[in-house]
Amino acid sequence: MAQKNQSLGEFIIENQSEFQYSSGELSRLINSIRLAAKMVNHEVNKAGLVDITGSAGDINTQGEDQQKLDVFANNVFIQTLTNRQIVCGIASEENEDFITISGSDKNHQSKYVVLIDPLDGSSNIDVNVSVGTIFSIYRRVTPAGQPVQLEDFLQPGNKQVAAGYIVYGTSTMLVYTTGHGVNGFTLNPALGTYYLSHPNMTYPENGSIYSVNEGNYIQFPQGIKDYIKYCQKEEEDRPYTSRYIGSLVSDLHRNMIKGGIYMYPSTSKTPNGKLRLLYECNPMAFIAEQANGKASDGYKRILDIKPTALHERVPFICGSRKMVEKAEEFMAAQKS
Repeated sequence: MAQKNQSLGEFIIENQSEFQYSSGELSRLINSIRLAAKMVNHEVNKAGLVDITGSAGDINTQGEDQQKLDVFANNVFIQTLTNRQIVCGIASEENEDFITISGSDKNHQSKYVVLIDPLDGSSNIDVNVSVGTIFSIYRRVTPAGQPVQLEDFLQPGNKQVAAGYIVYGTSTMLVYTTGHGVNGFTLNPALGTYYLSHPNMTYPENGSIYSVNEGNYIQFPQGIKDYIKYCQKEEEDRPYTSRYIGSLVSDLHRNMIKGGIYMYPSTSKTPNGKLRLLYECNPMAFIAEQANGKASDGYKRILDIKPTALHERVPFICGSRKMVEKAEEFMAAQKS
């Protein structure tokens, strides 16, 4: 039984039997992510004191400016996971192709692949707004003993064995699931240890917060426009409150605690949506469903989408179950 203030290390050991393939490998993998997150947190906390903020002068595979902290976080997570020799492959939002972990036969025997968004919301770092890391873990589908293949990464989200995020904010939290509920751990910076602070996290069934970039309103599908009007209408339990940080991790973390809906729909400029299915939507959808929430592209379950490319984008609606279902109603009404 999880106990508040239990350390993350103790929690992992105590709950290792919940893993479908209990060999200790997945536990070591999560421990590696914990270590890398502490290193990134240390660097984030120095922003403004050292030359770590601003553009790195490069463009990533998404066509976006890479921030210096993007590059740093990407390198830290890749090096930490590689050095531990516990994964056979890594895919990062910052890299065009997946990385095959080679160098010994042991690497190819590893069972897991990791997909990661090393620093979500990094454009906010210059103005001291919370940013985060998102990770997703799958069991490989190709035979162990050979190099990892693309098909190991292009699995639907319902095949995830673990997913989580780290939010670097007023406090640093690691929130993750292995398919047995969602638990949040807060870093004690004096000790360098994460402690269980939010056991068994769940979305309220309904909420009063909607999170969307309303600057794109004119480009939204009519169903989303109608739902926003519904959120703003004065009724017994409305209007809802609009809260949008622009950092996916921060927005979803707040809504899971307080109750709300996050929307990044398709637009006339981005008809396939903007968020990445593998690095952002799938892990957050897995967490949401494990926390009694829901995640959809407006019409169907995010976790049932079969990926076709590493950097595939999809529309994304995620949050309290009744709010997501109401948004889907408005989308369906316009489709019919």
